[in-house]
Amino acid sequence: MQIGQQVYQQLQQKGEIIQSSPYYTTLNSIAARIAPAADQKYFTPFHFILVHESQPNAFSVPGGNVYVTDSMMTFVKNKEELAGVLCHEVSHDIHHDVYNLYVKDQRLSLYATGLALLLGGGRSQLANTVISLAANMQAMHFSRDVEHNADYAGAYLCAQSGITPHGMVWLMQQFEANPGGGTPEFLSDHPSDSHRIGSLQSEFASDPATFANFNTNIACSTPLGTSAWNNQYRGGCGRRQSSVHPSAFHAPSGVHHIAPVSASSKPKCPANWKYC
Repeated sequence: MQIGQQVYQQLQQKGEIIQSSPYYTTLNSIAARIAPAADQKYFTPFHFILVHESQPNAFSVPGGNVYVTDSMMTFVKNKEELAGVLCHEVSHDIHHDVYNLYVKDQRLSLYATGLALLLGGGRSQLANTVISLAANMQAMHFSRDVEHNADYAGAYLCAQSGITPHGMVWLMQQFEANPGGGTPEFLSDHPSDSHRIGSLQSEFASDPATFANFNTNIACSTPLGTSAWNNQYRGGCGRRQSSVHPSAFHAPSGVHHIAPVSASSKPKCPANWKYC
């Protein structure tokens, strides 16, 4: 909780917190649909906060605050894409990824120290380069695994919330098509968009009980400016879903559930849950 409070205070001091915006109407409508499924998995309710930043981005911190940039609100094309972002970030918090990254960083520091003793770091520029590269590659591998797991867990969370998880794929396809970036995956701290798209599509195919009935066509998605939702399932393209209170949503048969967690422990998942 302390880390989350510090992040909020820092963003507030820099004037980046957006207290009032029409974007909250869209953000809150999606958050309300996700919250019933997400809050039961975490030790405190989630809060979704807009921040001002020039790049489309979102991030979560311990304590349940999920930050979405105003640039992301203009980058996404529909409510399902934004829901994919929120489900992904919420999954990072549910699985305590920020804390785990902190622990990993401490281990990497010890790992680099051991290499320095072995290779004579400090006395040789080549040795120092090897030490730095080895530590960075370990960190990158961990980060890729974390992002993949958040993609998978986020897809299940969207499905459990009655939202097509294909919105995550549509958004990644946008990022992939958007000029800019271009860092090869081998030297990136995140998997490439094409790799993540392929992994998600493979996961969808491997679990038809959870994913097969959801809409896959972006033409059937819900426009951002609407308060209602288009039907999220195959065969309902373009039709509005009946108004249902978020707390009334139930996970379709086959959706995996995660047990609630405390602040000091990771979730205890069922034996068949693959991404804890």
